[in-house]
Amino acid sequence: MDIAVIIVYLAGMIFVGYLGKRRVKNQTDYLVAGRRLGPFMYMGTLSALVLGGASTIGGVGLGYEYGISGMWLVVAIGCGILLLSAALAPLVQRLRVFTVSQVLDLRYGAKASLVSGVVMWMYTLMLSATSTIAYGTIFKVLLDLDRVPAILLGGAIVLLYSALGGMWSVTLTDIVQFVVTTVGLILILLPVSFVKAGGAQGIADRMGDSAFELTAIGGGTIVTYFVIYFFGLLIGQDIWQRVFTARSPKVARYAGIGCGVYCLIYAVAGALIGASGRVIVPGLANRDDAYVSIAEAALPPGLTGLVLAAALAAVMSTASGSLIATATVARQDLVAPLRKHQTREGGDEVAGNRYYVMAFGVVVIVIAILIKDVVAALTIAYDVLVGGLLVPIIGGLLWRRATAQGALVAIVLGTVGTLGTMIYKGDIYANEPIYVGLGLAVISFVVVSLLTPATPEQKMLAWERRKRGEIGQPSREVGA
Repeated sequence: MDIAVIIVYLAGMIFVGYLGKRRVKNQTDYLVAGRRLGPFMYMGTLSALVLGGASTIGGVGLGYEYGISGMWLVVAIGCGILLLSAALAPLVQRLRVFTVSQVLDLRYGAKASLVSGVVMWMYTLMLSATSTIAYGTIFKVLLDLDRVPAILLGGAIVLLYSALGGMWSVTLTDIVQFVVTTVGLILILLPVSFVKAGGAQGIADRMGDSAFELTAIGGGTIVTYFVIYFFGLLIGQDIWQRVFTARSPKVARYAGIGCGVYCLIYAVAGALIGASGRVIVPGLANRDDAYVSIAEAALPPGLTGLVLAAALAAVMSTASGSLIATATVARQDLVAPLRKHQTREGGDEVAGNRYYVMAFGVVVIVIAILIKDVVAALTIAYDVLVGGLLVPIIGGLLWRRATAQGALVAIVLGTVGTLGTMIYKGDIYANEPIYVGLGLAVISFVVVSLLTPATPEQKMLAWERRKRGEIGQPSREVGA
């Protein structure tokens, strides 16, 4: 019965993806859902994107090992979404672009945007690959498949519905996934597992006083979560591409804040489910097995399938969003600058974007098959993103004196400093690389900006008008 539920769910995703295809008339529809999402759809698609496998399976696993303190990874994500939505999302939405690097192009010029495009593309590609591995693992367990066939099956499904209708298909499937995850994890698995474990007293009896200590996971770990995920969520292409879908700055702000609050609730729910698992299924060798093991032990057939579908939904929504982001960055930021003529919105542009999604979908599947250490790959991706791009992006939005030269040097030194320190330390998971990268980026950004001529006033006036939403589409909307 559980497998039947999963099969029905996957077939539904493909069907919903087809419905999304019917909404696509031009490139704006395909890449940013026509910039027409209202509060519920915007909150749902943003929540589905940020609450992926790390937040769901990983969050429950952290709760299994550390109790309520396992919530901090998802709390960091929720706080990042809250700050993004309250402070940056309305401004970003008014810019009317498709990629983060196009924002840097408008603010600094082509050189900084091209370099940032390379860094952002590496991040989105690696995020896509690690998400593909995550749902391949779920398929492997559910359907008793070998690793490669499991990745091929899951990858083919995500590729199919993502390519069909682009962001419209991804948005519609995200809404279904948001509902399934909310019902499966928060409304079913949380209360059932908590009661079955004997409530707070039963958990405390099993885990001891540390069960409800907020800092049991360790202060250093909490800081690391915030440095990597909190800051990463402020600037990731996969996140901003969702912000671009909002129909107004007001929707981007208030529905985004709703998403941030939902993430905080999700964080506590996942940690409590994991802590309950210490009573229900004690002695697991791998904490990441906790989610599936708790569901199978606490729920009857059918409901177990729904809860497992919720985990699959969380992972697939992140995978589809990052795949669209990878294809968008490649086409808009890496290929478009090499072309010398502009193209117009229309069917040809939609087809071109669809080919990019399909091509990179295949690339992502191949990389997922080849990669062995998923956490290491994801850590490198986030470290490079934050170390290389956080300072020039946020600085460009908030500091009028920032210059193109300062941004370019900050991107290069931040990226090199992060990777170089990681190699020197010989430890991918060390905190020092991201601190070194951010430090070099901040210093070089400020110093070089102050030592170089200010951005011409005419360009700054155009940028200020853009920030106020007085100018429509970007000047460079080029396809392959």
